[in-house]
Amino acid sequence: MKMREGELEFDFSAAKASEKLDATKIRPEGMMLVDFVVEEDQRLVMIEVKDPSCKSKGGNPDAEAALAKERSEFVKKVYNDTLIAKELTPKARDSYTYLHLMKRDNKPILYAFLLGADNLTLDHALLLGFKDRLLARLRQEADQPWAKHYVADCVVLTEHTWENAFPQFPLARV
Repeated sequence: MKMREGELEFDFSAAKASEKLDATKIRPEGMMLVDFVVEEDQRLVMIEVKDPSCKSKGGNPDAEAALAKERSEFVKKVYNDTLIAKELTPKARDSYTYLHLMKRDNKPILYAFLLGADNLTLDHALLLGFKDRLLARLRQEADQPWAKHYVADCVVLTEHTWENAFPQFPLARV
């Protein structure tokens, strides 16, 4: 089954099941959900997509300027870990909670963060440490670590590294 998030199209045909979780019609108040949940034989994959490399809407100079500003703000969130603390971790936690309450957390969970980074000015060394900082935050959000590791592991990918991690799920920019 093919699914889209913005300009990115995923082919999850090889999965046992897939769902655009953040398109859930009625969700509990305040709950932030990941974009996709994909079921494989041995695990669930929760996928969150952030694509500031998308094209501007309108293609005019004002739209381009607004997109450039959004990209700059996004890069700041990456560098100061606001993206991890305020967006990625809450989405992982809330999505796990949703799956748990729906009795769908019966397999280990991998959290995959896909970053459309082609049009961003990011230090690649920063991205290498990003995975470790994200996993650390998933393990401990308060003064004590969670007693249960609800996410077995996480990966941080770009469009160019997606195929290395998930060759069974082709990705295309449309």
